[in-house]
Amino acid sequence: MFCLLSPEEDNAMTARYIIRLIAPSGYCINQAAAWRGVQHLRDQGHRLENTDIITRRFQRFAGTDAERLADLNELAGSTSLPDIALAVRGGYGAGRLLSDIRYTALADRLSHHPVALCGHSDFTAIQLALFAQTGLITYSAPMLAGNFGAESPSAFTLQHFREILRKKSYTIHWRAKTTENLSLTGTLWGGNLTMLCSLTGTPWMPEVKQGILVIEDVNEHPFRIERMLLQLWHAGILQQQQAVILGNFSGATLSEYDQGFSHDTVWQTLRDLSGVPFITGLPFGHEQDTVTLPIGANAHLQVQGHSCSLTLTGHPLPPASLTHE
Repeated sequence: MFCLLSPEEDNAMTARYIIRLIAPSGYCINQAAAWRGVQHLRDQGHRLENTDIITRRFQRFAGTDAERLADLNELAGSTSLPDIALAVRGGYGAGRLLSDIRYTALADRLSHHPVALCGHSDFTAIQLALFAQTGLITYSAPMLAGNFGAESPSAFTLQHFREILRKKSYTIHWRAKTTENLSLTGTLWGGNLTMLCSLTGTPWMPEVKQGILVIEDVNEHPFRIERMLLQLWHAGILQQQQAVILGNFSGATLSEYDQGFSHDTVWQTLRDLSGVPFITGLPFGHEQDTVTLPIGANAHLQVQGHSCSLTLTGHPLPPASLTHE
């Protein structure tokens, strides 16, 4: 069993959330993990809604396009909103929904009752589209099956998730492999690199200038990562950023053919091309240890040598968190 709050915290300060599940992407093949996540969250006193979507399936998707779209759009007209809307898993499918999301209605409704829209991976497409269309800030955050439903959930991940949902200003510290000296402020945006690049040239790609771009991916060889970053550079997007923060890029297998070509050489190549610093080492992405990041929030990045900090403000806090401040 795990806890969204550290054991030493007083129960009176513990936020008990209403968590509504959404499934905009792939069918959850690991049903045991999803239900394990539900049970763990319930054990901590949180109320889970919409759990029947865990078993919903159409082809490889977590339901038909209409069903998956309704998970999101129903938030716009709901008279009783949750504190958190939590994606069951990623996969593929979010891109099929982008044209029919009720962007303005969602933003209007959530401006009166903040909801933490949480997910990552394929969910990046929806997050960036919401931000591009309305400026709505969402969370690149743990998901039900892969994180909350892990056999041994990461205490690191749960702590960061819990803390950012209850603090108006939140600072993350880490160490980079390479050295820089930076102090800059801008809009934090990004997420999964594959999904980010899939939006290039569409209305769903945010136009962020002087931003701080954070990216991650999994099971992608360095040459595919370089190809995607080159796409962003050729499109004029990369060079408009103040910095790129690199999360986890695991799962790639290099071979003798690569002859030293690696993720590190990719970062250096794109830095040379764009003039934008690439900051390594943020624990963010598809690994069990991952921070939670508010996409579209204000960010201040401080780098001194290997020491890095990212201070985040302006993100929506669920009402249940505010009552336990």
